[in-house]
Amino acid sequence: LFAGVCCCCAALRPRYKRLVDNIFPEDPKDGLVKADMEKLTFYAVSAPEKLDRIGAYLAERLSRDVVRHRYGYVLIAMEALDQLLMACHSQSIKPFVESFLHMVAKLLESGEPKLQVLGTNSFVKFANIEEDTPSYHRRYDFFVSRFSAMCHSCDHDPEIQTEIRIAGIRGIQGVVRKTVNDELRATIWEPQHMDKIVPSLLFNMHKIEDIDSRIGPPSSPTGGEKEENPALLAENCFRELLGRATYGNMNNAVKPVFAHLDHHRLWDPNEFAVSCFKIIMYSIQAQYSHHVIQEILGHLDARKRDSPRVRAGIIQVLLEAVAIAAKGSIGPTVLEVFNTLLKHLRISVDFELGDRRSSAGSATFSTSSKESDERIVQNAIIQTIGFFGSNLPDYQRSEIMMFIMGKVPVLGTTSQSLDTSHLGDLGTRRIQIMLLRSLLMVTSGYKATTITNALPPPFLDPLLSPSLMEDSELRQLVLEILHNLIDRHDNRAKLRGIRIIPDVSDLKIKRDKISRQDVSFMKKHGQQLYRHIYLGCKEEDNVQKNFELLFTSLALTTIELANEEVVIDLIRLAIALQDMAIINEDNLPMFNRCGIMALVAAYLNFLSQMIAVPAFCQHISKVIETRSLEASYFLPETIFKDKCNLPKSLEKHEKDLFFLTNKIAESLGGSGYSVERLSVPYVPQVTDEDRLSRRKSIVDTVSIQVDILPGNNTEDKIDNTEEITFEALKKAIDNNGLEEQEKEKRRLVIEKFQKAPFEEIAAQCETKANLLHDRLAQILELTIRPPPSPSGTMTITAGHAHYQSVPVYEMKFPDLCVY
Repeated sequence: LFAGVCCCCAALRPRYKRLVDNIFPEDPKDGLVKADMEKLTFYAVSAPEKLDRIGAYLAERLSRDVVRHRYGYVLIAMEALDQLLMACHSQSIKPFVESFLHMVAKLLESGEPKLQVLGTNSFVKFANIEEDTPSYHRRYDFFVSRFSAMCHSCDHDPEIQTEIRIAGIRGIQGVVRKTVNDELRATIWEPQHMDKIVPSLLFNMHKIEDIDSRIGPPSSPTGGEKEENPALLAENCFRELLGRATYGNMNNAVKPVFAHLDHHRLWDPNEFAVSCFKIIMYSIQAQYSHHVIQEILGHLDARKRDSPRVRAGIIQVLLEAVAIAAKGSIGPTVLEVFNTLLKHLRISVDFELGDRRSSAGSATFSTSSKESDERIVQNAIIQTIGFFGSNLPDYQRSEIMMFIMGKVPVLGTTSQSLDTSHLGDLGTRRIQIMLLRSLLMVTSGYKATTITNALPPPFLDPLLSPSLMEDSELRQLVLEILHNLIDRHDNRAKLRGIRIIPDVSDLKIKRDKISRQDVSFMKKHGQQLYRHIYLGCKEEDNVQKNFELLFTSLALTTIELANEEVVIDLIRLAIALQDMAIINEDNLPMFNRCGIMALVAAYLNFLSQMIAVPAFCQHISKVIETRSLEASYFLPETIFKDKCNLPKSLEKHEKDLFFLTNKIAESLGGSGYSVERLSVPYVPQVTDEDRLSRRKSIVDTVSIQVDILPGNNTEDKIDNTEEITFEALKKAIDNNGLEEQEKEKRRLVIEKFQKAPFEEIAAQCETKANLLHDRLAQILELTIRPPPSPSGTMTITAGHAHYQSVPVYEMKFPDLCVY
């Protein structure tokens, strides 16, 4: 009777319940009853309105089986749910999905690892199903939280721990795929979700990386290994997440990376941080690269008070990021990158000098260590600036060159973009050196079509200004930057080191015909280049490297920019350098004087072979041969040795040891060169740069005799200095014989203006005007002292020269005032 009642009750139950009950066998080991499962599937497809009831009933049975630990029936229920999901795709499936997700949540909440993995696998299958219509009410907050927690599993059994972590990563991957394809996908990019997802992935990537770093580099994984390796699976999920990021949600995906690296102190050492941002830069869309760079710059600003090694680690990450972004589009970030880096360069110098000042008189290990760490920061900044700049297109690189050059502080001026007023002279010098080092890296490999593009006037003037400063390292950097910009055929390496080159043809110098634009550049700015080379040779702190770079500057100018007119100017410059060493108005040390003589010898030897005039080559070779026998300290191979015997004086040397202007003019004139200008001594121009460079006044370095007319025989040493005496002053203000002198002078001036080139006339006239202005200032500052006795005499003081007492009646003050 009882059995009959049960059968009757079963027959009265709803059909969907009977079909669901039939798929469960008596023994769960037998698995799902396939025939009854096919009936249930056919019924669900035929009557989709029953899907929500089927799902609710399956959920009820599964919840009961989970509580009773009947895990065999749980597996059967989840398998049935999966098959129903794959078979049904109507609009009425939405309520069924809610029941399905409720059952998955039940499995994930259980403490049984097998059930957690089972629920994850079912959710991943569901995530791969493309639904016909979006779900406006469904949220995945619980699944994000639960899968993220599974990624941090710390089970005592390593195998179970790995299994749960893999399930958590795959679950996050499923959530990402499901939400990105949903019209409400923006919810997954909210910060509360990204702050859970991203650190979970990074945690697994970093943990396994620690193991790999101990056992060596891992081999290329196969497909199966990727599924079993949490690090590789997490990296793939991280790449997929970033690849789906758009303009509006890029920052939300990147900010948690900084938080994770800060929390786990992964900036020092920063290998993992670098690898993370490489993944980021290669995974995101190229047009969004500037977002990442801006976030790194912002984080660098936020951590500017941290230890030097942390800042250096962040800058290293920035270097790797910009190295990738420079090949694509980075938009307006270019100047922001450089501006921020230069600001942190100043901050680093401030920290370094502040520590040094605070520990003055007590040098401790910690302080010296901190200073060296700040140097690491500074070198990282310079490397980043240089690498970033060298990877930019030429049009952007030229702008960056101008930008950096505008930041270089110049002593004596107050309006600077980069504030160094509180750093003092030492800090300003450090900033100057580091900015020039950065500029050196930016200009490396820069190949401009014309020299005007490489050295525009707004860039040339401030670049050459540091070459006048009393710091050999600054001058070296300026010359090296100049070489990068002038050398367009990679000849600099062949010219490295100052030496007498036996055969220049062996160097295989590459050169092109001088373009019209380059000729125009030398006409406008050639005198400026000559002037800085000339003044650079006069510095007392010059070492061998300075002379080597000066030689390279002359040689590269010859190769890249020299036509017939420039060759003559370069020879005049070389002879002027030789005369500088001989006359020695600046009281240079003997090493410097011999170094200049060696520089002139090396350069004229190179120039003579480049223009290949036999008579010119013969004269240069003869002088060099004579020097090698009688005065080897005039040659670079000898003077730049560690132990070289220097002469006591140069005034008693014979003329056979010197390069003579008349012989050079004679040899070049026979080959068609216009040698008239060789008779005009080279005199550098006076500019305002001399007053901004804190070097001795240029007026003290140039002879007071500034007449543009040729003076004595060119074979003689050039010494046109005229002593200022009272008789000379009388002649200057006396009208007797003035008319004849003026006629002769006008004739010679007219002749000179007819033959000399315009640039030479303009340069020397400007120099003459400046020096005559100084002469007049000295004369007008005459101080008249009362005569000590009634003899009617007085003492005249003009500038620094004192003259003997003269009768008062011989002074013609009205004429003096008129003059």
